[in-house]
Amino acid sequence: MGTWWSRLPKTQRENAQILVIALVLALIIRLFVAEPRYIPSDSMVPTLEIGDRLVVEKVSYYLHPPSTGDIVVFEPPPQLLEYGYAPDKAFIKRVIGTPGDVVQISGGSVYLNGQILVEEYIAEAPAYELPPLRVPNDQLFVMGDNRNNSNDSHIWGFLPQQNVIGRAVFRFFPIDRIGWIMDRSNYSNK
Repeated sequence: MGTWWSRLPKTQRENAQILVIALVLALIIRLFVAEPRYIPSDSMVPTLEIGDRLVVEKVSYYLHPPSTGDIVVFEPPPQLLEYGYAPDKAFIKRVIGTPGDVVQISGGSVYLNGQILVEEYIAEAPAYELPPLRVPNDQLFVMGDNRNNSNDSHIWGFLPQQNVIGRAVFRFFPIDRIGWIMDRSNYSNK
């Protein structure tokens, strides 16, 4: 007399094995390769709208750090945890400055290393000022594309790179907006 497993018909055992393999692969892909995300706020309008569903890829940041212009999903930094945000609440913002960069906001423009950023993707020019700040090692300066309605680095400071989950690369819903999120080649300074 064998185990319950050996008493199952061969096709049921094979189907169960395929199901277990599929579940393990799905878990591995979600943990290390890519995962879906939902946009709950308007902080990234007009690039991303409330209700958009995205694929966030995780592999590229194993190979290189985030770059200026990347749209990143991240866990809240310590400053936001102190304000009462849940540690599992993910944020999404655009990388403006990387380690060593100097970021400044003045006269409705964002400056990166003394040069005005050409930002055709923003909802409107920032209506606030920020003195020049140098981005520390292993940190990022991130902002929402909806500059005047975004809880971002201009409010709470720098984002530790270790908090980055991945990069938003593809919108899969709504159907009429399916497509790649951003081509970094369009991101430039004047």
